[in-house]
Amino acid sequence: MNAHTQVLSIAGPAGAIELSVDLPQNLPEVPLRGLALVAHPHPLFGGTKDNKVAQTLARAFVQLGYATVRPNFRGVGATAGEHDNGIGEQDDLLAVVAWMRQQTAWSAQAATLPLALGGFSFGSFVSTHVARRLAEAGTPVQRLVLVGTAASRWEVAQVPADTIVIHGEQDDTVPLASVFDWARPQELPVIVIPGADHFFHRKLHLIKQLVVNAWDR
Repeated sequence: MNAHTQVLSIAGPAGAIELSVDLPQNLPEVPLRGLALVAHPHPLFGGTKDNKVAQTLARAFVQLGYATVRPNFRGVGATAGEHDNGIGEQDDLLAVVAWMRQQTAWSAQAATLPLALGGFSFGSFVSTHVARRLAEAGTPVQRLVLVGTAASRWEVAQVPADTIVIHGEQDDTVPLASVFDWARPQELPVIVIPGADHFFHRKLHLIKQLVVNAWDR
């Protein structure tokens, strides 16, 4: 992603988890604001941690001052295991969160820093359930960012009211209407990018701009 990206492997429930770490360039002079975990799109359709939307979300979080991690899901790259329809993938993301909490080289307060989750498409589905499980455990996330929310394909969990939801007007993979149907009962606003398809070709800069501008509101 950039000159400061590190690719690492950590132990997970099904074996090794390959991940990329991006840190703000002004560490340690400027303390971290938090930790961010970004989940990529469906692995059976070419989704990886290096997906352009996942990288765009990571850039937004890094600009906001968050240490950001993008893991590969099971069976992708050097991550062990096989695709588990989003169930085992939740366990893997929780293992990555636990690992991030131990990274005192990033911050002496890593264990207690705010945690943000970002997800694109299939990654949005997994992220909402990870957020639910963390909330049930008494450690809720600070905020979620969902892009191309896969509401027509999987059972996306309900999310907090301050969740940032971004969708493409011309998404033919996840119709915008299905996202509205998921968001409407929650009274959850949806940011629509005019002319954008599911992969936000030529619109990636708008995702980053929207997340950065909305974060502290």
